[in-house]
Amino acid sequence: MKRTPEAVCTVSLIVINAVVFLALTMFGDTEDPLFMIQHGAMYDPLVLKGHEYYRIVTCLFLHFGIEHLLNNMVMLGALGWNLEPETGKVRFLIVYFVSGIAGNILSFWYDVTVGKEIVSAGASGAVFGLMGALLFVVISNRGKLGRLSGRGMLVMVVLSLYFGLTSSGVDNLAHIGGLVSGFLLAAVLYRRNTYHN
Repeated sequence: MKRTPEAVCTVSLIVINAVVFLALTMFGDTEDPLFMIQHGAMYDPLVLKGHEYYRIVTCLFLHFGIEHLLNNMVMLGALGWNLEPETGKVRFLIVYFVSGIAGNILSFWYDVTVGKEIVSAGASGAVFGLMGALLFVVISNRGKLGRLSGRGMLVMVVLSLYFGLTSSGVDNLAHIGGLVSGFLLAAVLYRRNTYHN
């Protein structure tokens, strides 16, 4: 009997994000922008003038409060559990990190262009990348993947973008950049009905 691959990377990413959050809460307030900057959040002046480019990656593991963390981790779990067995671990991680970085770069570029100085953090750009990739995978499987349908995925994408656009304090460009990147990466990396680990 063929065993379905487990979502090891998905679970590992959730655990890492949770551990980082718990560790930071022991030393300060994760809803304090200055505290978050000190621990790797993205802050445009430090990236641009201080050349602290690592923040584009480290901010993916930081969250502003427990609600922010839980929202992203629930979505990461739901999307990753379906996507990782289809793409394999390596491709899954490529989609996750490249999408997250691409979303952050798009957001950074916009903020610098319009002269905004924003403190940003969170895995949502990467999570939206998984959403975009899963949308492509479902479409590639003739609009059906287990209990997922192409129509259902489109509704999820539209609602997720809508809630972001109608809420305050949300980095919508990181979401859009991640979503588009994930879809395009899946178009390049995904091979239907094959596992690559």
